[in-house]
Amino acid sequence: MSLRSIRYFVAVAEQHSFTRAAELLYISQPSLSQQIKLLEESLHVQLLDRSGRNVRLTDAGEVYLRHARRALRELDAAKRSVNDLQDLSRGSLRLAMTPITDFLTRPLLEGFNARYPGITVSITEMSQNQIEASLTGDTGDDIDAGIVFTDTFSSEARSNELDKHLLFVEKLNLAVGDTHPLADQQAPLNAQALEQESLVLLSSKFALRRHLDQYFHEHGITPHIAIETNSVSVIVDIIRHGRLVSVLPNTIACEQSGVSPIMLQPQLPHHTITLVRRKGAHRSAACRAFAELAADWCVGGCQVTLQCPLLDKSCKTAMQDNDMKTVTVLERF
Repeated sequence: MSLRSIRYFVAVAEQHSFTRAAELLYISQPSLSQQIKLLEESLHVQLLDRSGRNVRLTDAGEVYLRHARRALRELDAAKRSVNDLQDLSRGSLRLAMTPITDFLTRPLLEGFNARYPGITVSITEMSQNQIEASLTGDTGDDIDAGIVFTDTFSSEARSNELDKHLLFVEKLNLAVGDTHPLADQQAPLNAQALEQESLVLLSSKFALRRHLDQYFHEHGITPHIAIETNSVSVIVDIIRHGRLVSVLPNTIACEQSGVSPIMLQPQLPHHTITLVRRKGAHRSAACRAFAELAADWCVGGCQVTLQCPLLDKSCKTAMQDNDMKTVTVLERF
């Protein structure tokens, strides 16, 4: 049984004639008759009554015609749906992000939605290890791509299984609330002073925290970690309204109202925001479009103009009064 045989059968049933059906299908009548015969043999039943002047359906043919029409409609709908996916008028995209990157890539996501409103984007927050494992097939999670806050991966083997595309480089700074005694600090804070502060940080399952721990170790810093969390939003809220401090990407620290960044000495390492996908994996049209938009964005759309307290601590109050303590993201969408 073939799809062609089914289409031929429907044409004969609707035309009540092999001759007219053959003309409509642009095939010879003997070829058409042979295809219908093969279909009947595969079903072990006669579908058409050929004894009269006009071809008529048998009882089995009536039943089969209803199902054949329904099947052809479904197949045509499937073809249209596939075409819709290719032209990005509909579809889905499954992304995974670390708690840091979902803050930093918000303009990219908004730009993707504006360009492809028919694509449903599902975002799952994971640690970098979980993202790597999901992409390399080590877990049951199914994602198309991940955005991570580092270009250092858990193992060389995993790194070799991933395609990596650098989006941009982000600086890290200490972040304090505007009511904190250090909020007006103009000079970089040294290691000894940092040890006197109570910190709220991401938990150790996140790559950023592990890199901070390495920084503390390399520079002989014994941090006082008061709170650990899996949420950047919780960190921002705690430092905004309390006396605890944290380490955040400079973009986040400058963007949040009531939060000020302070440079550290020695300087904290820079981090890369990286799009990762599995090498050789099937990539949907939506996934390819997202990667292309991300590439355009990292070239010209993720440049950030910061009217930030680090630039001029002395004018901080005036900037806030004039609602100028903002981060403006220059988008190319």
